[in-house]
Amino acid sequence: MIVFESVTKIYEPHVVALRDVSLVIDKGEFVFLVGPSGSGKSTLTRLLLKELEPTNGRIIVGGRELNRLKRSKVPLLRRNIGCVFQDFKLLSDRSAFENVAYALKVQGESRAAIRAKVPEVLGLVGLAHKTGSLPDELSGGEQQRVSIARAFVNHPPLLICDEPTGNLDPDTSVGIMQLLYRINRTGTTVVMATHDREMVDKMRRRVIALEDGQIMRDERRGSYV
Repeated sequence: MIVFESVTKIYEPHVVALRDVSLVIDKGEFVFLVGPSGSGKSTLTRLLLKELEPTNGRIIVGGRELNRLKRSKVPLLRRNIGCVFQDFKLLSDRSAFENVAYALKVQGESRAAIRAKVPEVLGLVGLAHKTGSLPDELSGGEQQRVSIARAFVNHPPLLICDEPTGNLDPDTSVGIMQLLYRINRTGTTVVMATHDREMVDKMRRRVIALEDGQIMRDERRGSYV
């Protein structure tokens, strides 16, 4: 699903965010990216979305070599990658249904397809009874579930999560992780950047630890430290 070959990213002036990073993430894996702030986690995820270009090296996502991908093909790349963020990024004046539907509208889906898909995915995330609720009528955990529903409504092969439990209490975080695990079980590759030590230690999934832009550790059933 993801290949990094000797990838380096240098920001001006001479700030090295990633240094000679090589890794392979297979289809269907669940991978935690861990490390202190400034270790390179966000740079890595932004490179996957082609929001940034590597200074050196090669990146392949879903069989596409990003270095050679035409600008016109970037929207198609991103259509196949779901994104979940710490701050939810929901449209405040739209209901849960409309927030999820928006992801389908921008891709030109028909009204009939939207009416069929949105209730299905809101049911999957446990919000079938909240379709008409605005974000400020939902708890933090419920807002994150809407965000996950929006990211997953197209059943993307890759889901990137940037601190998805960062603003949530421990009990709510467990529910969100269980949901992401269920999504992973459907075959979607999940890459999650996190500072949640307890969650990483409990899940015992693959852990890639970054520090100063380099991979310090890559363990199949790893812990946070």
